[in-house]
Amino acid sequence: MIAPSDMEHCRVVIRTGSLSFHTASKLLPADVRDPALALYAFCRLADDEVDEGDHKARAVLSLRDRLDEVYAGRPRNAPEDRAFAAIVEHFEMPRALPEALLEGLAWDASGRRYQTLSDVRAYSARVAAAVGAMMCVLMRVRDADALARACDLGVAMQLTNIARDVGEDARAGRLYLPLDWIAEAGMSPEDFMAQGKAMAETRRMVRRLLAEAHRLYIRSEAGIPALPRRARAGIYAARFVYAGIGAQIRRNHYDSVTRRAHTSRLQKLGWVGQAGLRAAASALVPRSPVIYAAPLPEVRFLVDAGARGLSGATRGRTAALLGVLAELDVRAGSSPMAAE
Repeated sequence: MIAPSDMEHCRVVIRTGSLSFHTASKLLPADVRDPALALYAFCRLADDEVDEGDHKARAVLSLRDRLDEVYAGRPRNAPEDRAFAAIVEHFEMPRALPEALLEGLAWDASGRRYQTLSDVRAYSARVAAAVGAMMCVLMRVRDADALARACDLGVAMQLTNIARDVGEDARAGRLYLPLDWIAEAGMSPEDFMAQGKAMAETRRMVRRLLAEAHRLYIRSEAGIPALPRRARAGIYAARFVYAGIGAQIRRNHYDSVTRRAHTSRLQKLGWVGQAGLRAAASALVPRSPVIYAAPLPEVRFLVDAGARGLSGATRGRTAALLGVLAELDVRAGSSPMAAE
């Protein structure tokens, strides 16, 4: 399916760029682990192109073209593109899922900010829950309830990332915490971005965000027993490793402005061991009724796409993506790069 040289390149990308996922992936069976690493390598490439480039709008438009070429069966001559094209063909990956990720990256490129927690969840749905839904596709899981719980896990992970990176994002001119929380604290966005140390109000916001992430981690666990038995330990590991980042933030007294939470290799190994035990126990306990909880409204379109393919609701999201891309196209066309 994936050329061995392309697969090795993807392994190196994830080993050097996403240690948490690389650790968790070791518990996945090879027939899931290799396409998962290739998927994450393509997503990592997309994220890095937008996050680190000087011309974010043009980076998103280039990614749009690369996605078009992948789905046309003519991927660019790059390991990540060829590997992702193989995944799309072999697993019949619904295009709406990577398009959702692209929409989230377009929001990043346009510098969008988020008024409410629901808006932050909508962003997290695109840049993280979409990946969770794609992981289900790689496991041949199209059950709507399992997809909803996978999306819970993706949103929880992204909220943890946001909580960890408050100071780093502010210094880079990015703001992901809900604007209404900042207003409730009596601060303006400019005040928030300028703080040199973690104010009490900011610590409370970080704590509040982690509480929402914790709620979703708990919900997500109900879906893991619906996955293939051999894949469960790897997903439990991802859940424990990312939740461990939140625990470290708590130990730092919710200071994500002057400190960035890190977890050690020994801690990760402990969570991997815990994941193996939980996966073994999952075959013995009854299915939790939580698996039947309604999906978050912000991820429902991903559940629909993963379970049934491109639905009417998803077409609406595609139209929304085209609108964001058109705006970026205008911006890129007026940029200095466009004149080169």
